[in-house]
Amino acid sequence: MNRRVSVPICVLLVGAAVLLVIANSCGGGKNSSSTVSATPKIEHVVVIFQENRTPDNLFQDPVLIARGADIASSGVNSAGQTIALTPLNLGSNGSNPDTYDIDHSHKAFLAMCDLNAGTQKCAMDGADRLRVICPKGATGCPPANAQFRYVNPADVAAYFQMAEKYSFADRMFQTNQGPSFPAHLFLLSGTSETSVGGSEMVSENPAGVANAMSDAGCIAPPTEYVAQIDPSGVVSTIYPCVEEKTVTDLLDAAGLSWKYYAPTAGYIWTSPTAIQHMCGPNAAPPNATACVGADYVGASPKVVVNQTQSNAQILTDIAHGQLAQVSWVIPAAQFSDHAHLNTGCGPSWVTQVVNAIGSSQYWSNTAIIITWDDWGGWYDHVSPSSIVSSYEYGFRVPMIVIAPYGKTQYISHTNHDFGSILKFVESTFGLPSLGRVDAKADDLSDFFDFTKSATTFQAITPPSNTAACISDTSPPGAPDDD
Repeated sequence: MNRRVSVPICVLLVGAAVLLVIANSCGGGKNSSSTVSATPKIEHVVVIFQENRTPDNLFQDPVLIARGADIASSGVNSAGQTIALTPLNLGSNGSNPDTYDIDHSHKAFLAMCDLNAGTQKCAMDGADRLRVICPKGATGCPPANAQFRYVNPADVAAYFQMAEKYSFADRMFQTNQGPSFPAHLFLLSGTSETSVGGSEMVSENPAGVANAMSDAGCIAPPTEYVAQIDPSGVVSTIYPCVEEKTVTDLLDAAGLSWKYYAPTAGYIWTSPTAIQHMCGPNAAPPNATACVGADYVGASPKVVVNQTQSNAQILTDIAHGQLAQVSWVIPAAQFSDHAHLNTGCGPSWVTQVVNAIGSSQYWSNTAIIITWDDWGGWYDHVSPSSIVSSYEYGFRVPMIVIAPYGKTQYISHTNHDFGSILKFVESTFGLPSLGRVDAKADDLSDFFDFTKSATTFQAITPPSNTAACISDTSPPGAPDDD
């Protein structure tokens, strides 16, 4: 990719946009910058980070399969039996609701993987060994073969449209071998290391208190803790407040704008809260109760919290020409796609953001990347291409790339991971490498063709539940419950 150049004025190009989640600062808003994209046709990146799905579970799409997407309709259990995947509603509503969650901890990864030490490949036959978490008083839970399910295609028709019209990756892997808390750290930092240059990595979700999933990071209660793993696989625990260099540090150093839209400050999915220099806790951890760092306070905070589908500043910023050059869009539980917790509003939420960008001044220069943070315990048949440490790499997650200069009706079989998204941002804006997983990742270049004319945005049909999803004014529910 081309390198970044600086000019004395902000130039708005009419080139391509990539649906990732970084916005153009040339829209005349208060986040405007005089720095032009290193790849001039891309000036904004928007990253939409949903929850806990695999390609086999979420994308049983006959069109993608006919085009060569590697999606399986059955799996293998620990007894060597072939188990057909059966349908389940996306959320807790519908005729066949999802009423349970599945263990997707690091321990669960090891069980599902069933690693061959010689080949360093996973047998992918341990799904039936994973713990199923049922709510209190549930009847008929867990159902037989609870891990071997796929989402009812009617519930995710909007995702199918996005993947069919634009680009879909069937070799996108989460970088870490664990759940959401470390996954979100990897997306921002290319690591979940607990200290800069350290060897231990956060490996699990926080624990130790009743509200550990919604009151985490550097503002967690003093008795909260999180597991960390060292290179030899030894696990210990620490307070869930870490220090690591992030891609936002690189953006700040280059004078580039960014925003991180999240439901609440304490969510385990709000990774800036877990990074001490970003949070700027109001007391020395573990005694802090709020993040008061520059990214959180002031007239225009970069970490924008209290976001729900009915109150989404990302949509306001797009409409008012104030999209940052790089944006992360994190859902509340209700529209996250997370098993058991979501209400089926994830496709509606993502469609709102995608269509807002596509119908705005930003379409011509924005890249949108939509991916899911971890596998969620659902069966998937593809082994990670390599296991390089006690904690890298993890299982497949879906990814969709939407952009005016992006390829259409394209399926990428190239190996990608969260480091690829970081490297794309670095390459697009001429930033140095973080030197973590981004250094060895690809830069998503196979999704783009800058020699072609820009495509006209093809709007995504809003799901039928969109009005109900938008009118839901309930506060964000608790995230992971396992």
